[in-house]
Amino acid sequence: MRRLLLVTAATLLAAAGVASSQDATMSFFVTSVGSGKGADLGGLKGADAHCASLAEAAGVTGKTWAAYLSTGDTDARDRIGKGPWFDAKGVKIADDIASLHSDANGITKQTALDEKGEVVSGRGDKPNRHDILTGSKPDGTKIADQTCGDWTMSDAEGAAMMGHHDRTGLDDSAAAKSWNSSHASRGGCSQDALKGTGGDGLFYCFATN
Repeated sequence: MRRLLLVTAATLLAAAGVASSQDATMSFFVTSVGSGKGADLGGLKGADAHCASLAEAAGVTGKTWAAYLSTGDTDARDRIGKGPWFDAKGVKIADDIASLHSDANGITKQTALDEKGEVVSGRGDKPNRHDILTGSKPDGTKIADQTCGDWTMSDAEGAAMMGHHDRTGLDDSAAAKSWNSSHASRGGCSQDALKGTGGDGLFYCFATN
């Protein structure tokens, strides 16, 4: 019995050690600014670099960052690591890919913060910036022809699928409440076109490690 108690205690302590060692520093954020060129982010490479630059400027180092963006041959869900992910205030967004793409994720206006820990304005605010570029379906897979030329276009051609970081839209439909797949941009891929429906060329960044 004594041996069993010792083994049980050791197991509980080990589990507690794992839990306490979980890195709750920022591993998810919405970019505070976009590229300034609409949906032209310099492709995935440019978008990833933008994530890294913003995170480092906010004092978060030692992480590898990836933009949550799909392209013609890449699914956003395959780019962002395995989780878990935390916002700038240490609030858990999701444990893993499956929970991130389920109703159990913790993305709301209050948790989808920018890299500085500030709330990104949404529907009802001025300006409304809740349209977040993704190019993705609700499950995080790509949508053909809705990635603005794989994030290299900033003109009137093309369209980008966007989600609502505040989970709010014109109605109570699943699409209106979707963080990653609400509607396509209207009028093209330019900065003005993105602003026209309540966006600003912002996107999600996730730490892959």
